[in-house]
Amino acid sequence: MSTRDVINRYYELAAKGDWDTWCDLFAVDTVMDEQLAGHVEGRETLRDMMRGFPQMYAEFANTPVHVVVDGEQAAVVSHISGRTHSGITIEAEVCNYFRVVGEEIVYMANFHDSVPFAPVLGK
Repeated sequence: MSTRDVINRYYELAAKGDWDTWCDLFAVDTVMDEQLAGHVEGRETLRDMMRGFPQMYAEFANTPVHVVVDGEQAAVVSHISGRTHSGITIEAEVCNYFRVVGEEIVYMANFHDSVPFAPVLGK
């Protein structure tokens, strides 16, 4: 898979809510700097985090708006729409940066306003 293929698959699996397969896109020793969760190291740590995701959101979509790929790097501007089981809605603009090596995401960082997520996080 090319970098673009990996990125496309990332968003396809997220749209399906197939978080276990989504986690398989990441390298075993992946590093992620996530706006809300902080610094995350390792695919299995990420997998453990994502197990709780379906309990948080009844609906979740992260829709790419603009994708730029340069070799093993990619940046994606996207829009997140979500709804919790209690009816709280989330709308946020996001930018994700990826580094893909050997068909796996070895590094990812995301950047967005955290205010739309405050009700979900109890803030």
